[in-house]
Amino acid sequence: MIRAFALVIGIVFLVTGILGFIPLFKFGAEDYLLGIFAVDTVHNVIHLLVGALGVGAYYWDRARLYCQGLAIVYLLVGILGFIPAFIFPDEMLLGLFHVNLTDNLLHLVVGALAAYLGFAPHFGGRSVGGRPASPAP
Repeated sequence: MIRAFALVIGIVFLVTGILGFIPLFKFGAEDYLLGIFAVDTVHNVIHLLVGALGVGAYYWDRARLYCQGLAIVYLLVGILGFIPAFIFPDEMLLGLFHVNLTDNLLHLVVGALAAYLGFAPHFGGRSVGGRPASPAP
C-alpha cells in the first residue's frame, strides 16, 4: 500500500508540475492552477521534484522513507502557510513560492496521509502489541 501511494502521489505531482507550466490550465483572477491553486515556477519545479522522487521511491523500494520525508516537509509547509509572519508580500511562503489557503490545506492533507503511511507501525513491519506486524505487500 505504501508503494502504491508513493507511485500515485508521484504521478499526481508530476502531472501537477507539468500542468502548472501550461497557461491553458491557469485561469481566474490570479492565474491559479485550475483556478484555485497558487503556483509559480518554483512551486511547479518542487512538484516535479516531489513527483519524480515518489516514482523513484516506488521503483527503488524506498516508499516508506519517501512517505516519512514527504510527511515532515508537507506538514511543515502546510503549518507555516497559516502563520502570517512567514507569508511575504504576494502570498509567498518565506519569499520562495506562492501559496494560498487551498495550497495550505492540500499540503496538510498530503502530509497527514504520508505521515500515516510512513510512520504507522502496521505499515513498517515493526511489532504491534508484542507480535510482529504482518508484512506490507
